[in-house]
Amino acid sequence: MEIDNELKEILNPRKSALLVWDVQNMLVNSIFNPETFMANTKSLISLARELKVPVIFSKITPLPEKFESPSRKYFFKKRRFSMNQSPDGLDLSIEPIGDDIVMPKNTASIFIGTNFEQLLRNAGITTVIITGIATEYGVESSGRDASNRGFFPVIITDAVSSFNQEAHYRSLENLKSMMILLKTEELITFWELG
Repeated sequence: MEIDNELKEILNPRKSALLVWDVQNMLVNSIFNPETFMANTKSLISLARELKVPVIFSKITPLPEKFESPSRKYFFKKRRFSMNQSPDGLDLSIEPIGDDIVMPKNTASIFIGTNFEQLLRNAGITTVIITGIATEYGVESSGRDASNRGFFPVIITDAVSSFNQEAHYRSLENLKSMMILLKTEELITFWELG
């Protein structure tokens, strides 16, 4: 793989954070490629920790029923999706350790209702590398919001997934003209040669 110097600077570990979007039991158990997804996500997290790249886990944290968004309730009902499908459904599928951050959130963008942007700016981070579930929902929304706020969004195409394989690929097709899309191996190569 030819190493692009500009891309190498964008992916600089000192300027990057790894966002692990909603890797929770109820979602991992519903995606089309759980084994590949989990293996790639774990590889990226391991290398990020080794390189001191901040690892930030988002975690769906529903609001009390009375305060939940009517539109979210409507669409969850139409998709027959319940936040309480199993007792451990909202538990993270990968255990945060050390300096990892767990960020509770209740929208489809990490930037809405959290202090994620403030954390990035305080740390001088300019690149948000995104893994997680679901590609066409929170991954895409967070990537678009990152770009709109002046960050470089990088989607790791084989470390994002969905319940709907067609929607996953459609989302990646839409995003390729506005974000950096890489495979796990490509990011690892950039970081290891960094």
